[in-house]
Amino acid sequence: MSTKDLGNLAENIAARYLEEGGYEILDKNYEKAWGEIDIIAKYQRSNIKNQNFGVPLDGTAKKDDDDAKVADGDDDKTIIFVEVKANRSDFAGDFAPEERVNAHKLAKIAKVAQFYMDNEFEGQDLEWRIDAISVVFDEQNKKAKIKHFKNI
Repeated sequence: MSTKDLGNLAENIAARYLEEGGYEILDKNYEKAWGEIDIIAKYQRSNIKNQNFGVPLDGTAKKDDDDAKVADGDDDKTIIFVEVKANRSDFAGDFAPEERVNAHKLAKIAKVAQFYMDNEFEGQDLEWRIDAISVVFDEQNKKAKIKHFKNI
């Protein structure tokens, strides 16, 4: 699987994870000349389908560990800009995908996020934050481990 294919698969799994956790996906791969945001979402408590699951690569949801639980504090007045990073398990070792979300990347995301808020939600009383979702693929067992880092 190519790096691009791996990234696309990770973004699709992250979007599904968010939807299962009660988020509505507003946009994907929102791009401006100065940066891109992988996923833009809004939490909707009424949308919660399954708060505790892992996502096998075959697309079926399965109960897993506590990493995937929806945390308190999510509300419908916050727009979430999500950066998705992925690794293969054999590549990851001690290097987690989320470690690639550095200050430079966050500054680019923030600039695009502010533009999005100014144009899509002008005059509305909404907050926004940046989250990261890390996906580590275990291709041998056909599973993906997801970690959601909120308000980074």
